[in-house]
Amino acid sequence: MSGKGKGKGGRGDRTSVSSSAKAGLQFPVGRIGRYLKQGQYATRTGAGAPVYLAAVLEYLCAEILELAGNAARDNKKSRIVPRHLTLAVKNDEELNKLLGHATIASGGVLPNIHAVLLPKKSSK
Repeated sequence: MSGKGKGKGGRGDRTSVSSSAKAGLQFPVGRIGRYLKQGQYATRTGAGAPVYLAAVLEYLCAEILELAGNAARDNKKSRIVPRHLTLAVKNDEELNKLLGHATIASGGVLPNIHAVLLPKKSSK
């Protein structure tokens, strides 16, 4: 016994690395894991489940934000507003299938005029 207290076994001082950083994600893996346990969706939760779920949520978020950013740029705006989110979701086939029944507040609707209501083109 050297009497130097409770050491780290020769490992030195280590800073903690989050599970999000280990997985290379921005979304909080630990928080998602906690929510999975607290929600009691299953009696047991694997270690990889919150990592996978965080990766899927991060991908969906990035996809929606990219399309909404494109919609904002098309409207000559530098800030994404709910209208741009609605346009992004409704114009993308897969996102519309996933979020088609979700209501985005202040999102509006897609511009659409039925063909019958358009003025007839006169042939001259």
